[in-house]
Amino acid sequence: MLILTLDAALPGCSAGVVRDGTVLAERLSDAPRGQPGALPAMAQAVLSEAGVGAGDLSAIAVTVGPGSFTGLRAALSLAQGIAVAAGVPILGVTVGEALHDPADPGLQWTAIDTRRGRVFLDCNGAVQSAVLDTLPEPSGIVTVAGDAAQEVVARLCARGFDVVLRDARLPTPAGIAAAALRREAAGLPPRPAQPLYVDPPEARPPA
Repeated sequence: MLILTLDAALPGCSAGVVRDGTVLAERLSDAPRGQPGALPAMAQAVLSEAGVGAGDLSAIAVTVGPGSFTGLRAALSLAQGIAVAAGVPILGVTVGEALHDPADPGLQWTAIDTRRGRVFLDCNGAVQSAVLDTLPEPSGIVTVAGDAAQEVVARLCARGFDVVLRDARLPTPAGIAAAALRREAAGLPPRPAQPLYVDPPEARPPA
């Protein structure tokens, strides 16, 4: 299965071409700004480097959140445009799914920074918004990934919980493609390519 992966959910972005678990080409950027503008060129570059065209793809896998409002919508719009042109399906992948370690059978959290004294926590598939000062109590040893993992681990350790910090901070093409394939292997329907918002929108229409 030949998959184009796209991600701009967190600070930084990535694009990759993955065939049956092997990364043929990838572009990774950890720049905190400019993801929407950079992603189309990155997608074109990885397709060119892999020597494939959009019509050769089996699917497009894209992160749906939680994460940046602008980044999510930019990646999803690009995925939808390529998918329509190529006539291939879009497979939505959450950030937690992309950072999940299938070799670890224990409790896994993904912590995503919201820059408001809170984090989005994906606790083995259950997503919630949590205040850093009152993080939920893990029910056992928990490993934490994501761009806010270090802060979450530090606070939970200070409260006496057994917590392990993982190196995984941002979704990678390999992780995104693997997550999409795991859903298919488990017989689950494709996740819709729609933004996963945890908090209600802050924008309000005029009175």
